[in-house]
Amino acid sequence: MKKYIYTSLIAILGLFLSCTDVIEVEVPTADPRLVIEASLDWEKGTPGNYQTVKLSTTTPYFDTDQSNAVTNAVVSVTRLSTNDIYNFVNKNDGTYTTNEFVPVFNEDYALTVQYENETYTSTETLLPTTPITYITQSRSGGLLPDALEVNVHFDDPEDETNFYILKFLRQGDLYPELRDVSDEFLNGNEINIFYEKRGDDDEDEFQPGDTVDINLYNVSERYYRFIQLLNSQSGSGNPFAPTPVELRGNCINLTNPENYPYGYFRVTETDKQDYTFIE
Repeated sequence: MKKYIYTSLIAILGLFLSCTDVIEVEVPTADPRLVIEASLDWEKGTPGNYQTVKLSTTTPYFDTDQSNAVTNAVVSVTRLSTNDIYNFVNKNDGTYTTNEFVPVFNEDYALTVQYENETYTSTETLLPTTPITYITQSRSGGLLPDALEVNVHFDDPEDETNFYILKFLRQGDLYPELRDVSDEFLNGNEINIFYEKRGDDDEDEFQPGDTVDINLYNVSERYYRFIQLLNSQSGSGNPFAPTPVELRGNCINLTNPENYPYGYFRVTETDKQDYTFIE
């Protein structure tokens, strides 16, 4: 009897396996586009001379083996009031660097990228950033009960319209998380932004001994809106979230406007601090 049951189960399993269909998913494809990652950040207390621009191209969704680093471009940044040009050195790995950049508050800077006989450009203003005044931890202000969260406090200047981005990266993690906040209803007041990590289990949350790197940026309204849209589309898991749309930054193609790039050119001061959680 047992042998008969085992034989029947194997036969049924074989039937299900033989009926399995292979479904081929068709993913829309498009010609590669240039991706510009140009965040020129002047960290408080440093000269800000060393800066990096990263260039790559878009690739098909399932093509994970293809290198998409752009190694044949020419990159420069110009300070428009003086026409000082800072040329970036090609490192032949998709990154372009300079150690001669001169950051000056409220100056306009223009990025120029020459790639495959086309010229890409963008302009941004270098804004000063209010400093972080202090950092605390708590377990009561977040969305998860009893989870550790870090609280960043800073003073918003009066009679100014400001847009802030905070970047949080737990040391050891691969990717940071960004928070966006404006002073529309907080002008001239102390601002407190909390951040907690969420995941599938408690191990994903902050633990005593973890260190988180924190950057505070004062950014343009356009970049603030760009990050808002990015955050709304980056895997929130909300079934009522808006349908993802093409996310385009502030870079344009002067030679062929239809062949627009992705990415963003940003110039800003940043206050960077770290915090280590205690029991």
